[in-house]
Amino acid sequence: MQTPWGDFPVRDAHIHFFSHRFFSLLTGGRDVDAVARQLEWDAPAPDPGILADRWVAELDRHGVASASLIASMPSDEASVSAALSRYPDRFHGQFLVNPLAPDTLERVAAAFHAGHRTVCLFPAMHRYSVADERLEGLWPLAAGRNVFVHCGVLSVGVRKKLGLPSPFDMRYSNPLDLHNIALRHPSVRFVVPHFGAGFFREALMLAGLCPNVYLDTSSSNNWTRFNEVPLDLETVFRRALDVAGEKRLLFGTDSSFFPRGWVQPVFSAQVDVLQRIGIGRAGAEAILGGNLLSLQG
Repeated sequence: MQTPWGDFPVRDAHIHFFSHRFFSLLTGGRDVDAVARQLEWDAPAPDPGILADRWVAELDRHGVASASLIASMPSDEASVSAALSRYPDRFHGQFLVNPLAPDTLERVAAAFHAGHRTVCLFPAMHRYSVADERLEGLWPLAAGRNVFVHCGVLSVGVRKKLGLPSPFDMRYSNPLDLHNIALRHPSVRFVVPHFGAGFFREALMLAGLCPNVYLDTSSSNNWTRFNEVPLDLETVFRRALDVAGEKRLLFGTDSSFFPRGWVQPVFSAQVDVLQRIGIGRAGAEAILGGNLLSLQG
């Protein structure tokens, strides 16, 4: 992609792959076409390969080299696996699990074997602490791979639009819960999205103490309105760069559904901030794609 720093690959670290099975799991088996009409979104085809085709066309339209696709409901990792199989050079696989489910370790091992590199945890959604000893079996499986841990404010817009309950518990949303885990498992790379989504100070403390913690820049970052001292995106980036450096920030958009597609304004806003800060080409190339690629090895 042509950027203000020149032409280099831009890679998105955070796209939700809202597959046909995702909607079926989310709504308890409701008719997916009817759900899509209610949302005023395009209904995904039952074949996840068709949705993968559409995402590739969308990435091509914007000049995006590759993207991480998140299977956003437990048990939907096969949908992203199909996309990975179809376009191994364009997608990176991430999948959500509830680590307290009895078959989780088997599912994680199978998903990693299928080519996924990142397992996603949403502690507030499934109501557990990431420091819970019941998760101890997960960390060895993730050695040399990545664990995405959603912290802070958790608001799933599609649930609200469909009138589905969101019984989340923010007691389990603090990034500092990861501190001891990250220290004890240095071969696991931990990714905290949205700069901690309201726990910015805590996310910075965690990243400052643990060199295996990365921060994802995705979404509109509306969490800044909860901060006691007003924050703007430029201040957020400056502080994150001061603590984590250029090599541990991952650009993402939090794109998810069609017809909206890839959220270009999020990219443009972050590029504008990086320009104002005075990031050089090497730093921009790392943040906008190089760091994500390094996590796929």
